[in-house]
Amino acid sequence: MLPTGRFIDPFTDFGFKRLFGSEPNKDLLIDFLNQVMGEDRQIVDLTYNPTEHFGHSAENRKTIFDLLCTGSNGEQFIIEMQRVRQEYFKDRSLYYTSSLITQQAPKGGPQWNYHLKPVYLIGIMDFSFDDTHSEQYLHRIQLMKTDTLEVFYDKLGFVFIEIPKFLKNENELTSELDNWLFLLKNMSRLDKIPVFLRKPVFSKLFNIAEVSNLTGKEKMAYDQSLKIKWDNYSTMSYAIKEGKAEGKKEGLKEGLKEGKAEGLKEGKVEGFKEGKVENQKEIALAMKNKGMEISLIQELTGLSEKEIEKL
Repeated sequence: MLPTGRFIDPFTDFGFKRLFGSEPNKDLLIDFLNQVMGEDRQIVDLTYNPTEHFGHSAENRKTIFDLLCTGSNGEQFIIEMQRVRQEYFKDRSLYYTSSLITQQAPKGGPQWNYHLKPVYLIGIMDFSFDDTHSEQYLHRIQLMKTDTLEVFYDKLGFVFIEIPKFLKNENELTSELDNWLFLLKNMSRLDKIPVFLRKPVFSKLFNIAEVSNLTGKEKMAYDQSLKIKWDNYSTMSYAIKEGKAEGKKEGLKEGLKEGKAEGLKEGKVEGFKEGKVENQKEIALAMKNKGMEISLIQELTGLSEKEIEKL
């Protein structure tokens, strides 16, 4: 048994799906999404959909979402808990939403007028983008007219939440969304329920999150999920450290050889890139040998399915 706190960590696969991924806890997910989406898009009800999504043909790859739900008006929500930085995370988010949009086209049958139901992706990220303002943790994104900043199309949207940038303490929380983000970020470290969170929706969530309420089988699953999170953090930290060291080594070597200032700069960059790729492959091979799923290895290393299968 691994040492754990009083409440489960929502940034584990087990924790996230226990809190938000089942029919009895649907009200928790609806409340959270309503705070995230804002007053213009309030959700009355949700239906959970299978998380495995297949393209139109056998050649199209399978996509696995963390959670996929459909609202009472037919709108679809992808909810992703992203634990580690991924080089093409924005591209992947667009690919995910696009796959749901193309799936709306009827397969044969009558003619179609291209009327689409809305598709939204909510990404809860345990890391920060490199290209955003240091204090901006919430990003609501739509297709806009660049000249007037008016919304061009409102049936495709993204909400990205950078949890590490949410730095508010208990005295600075001013909204229900603040309460939710504070809870997600700090729940695994709490040893008691804060007074300001003693509301029906949060009381239910804390009861579900209580580690002592897990069955023996559930506790084993949570321990495994927690261990994977810790292992991933350790291996990614090591990869970054080794990549930087290799980049510095190659940069110094090339810089001295060429006798040019740009040699040092470019050598560092190239050395880091090459070192990072090689370390990612080593990490992926270790994960593969431990029996981890290919999709999870892809998420954690950024390597393609073909690259992983060749290892």
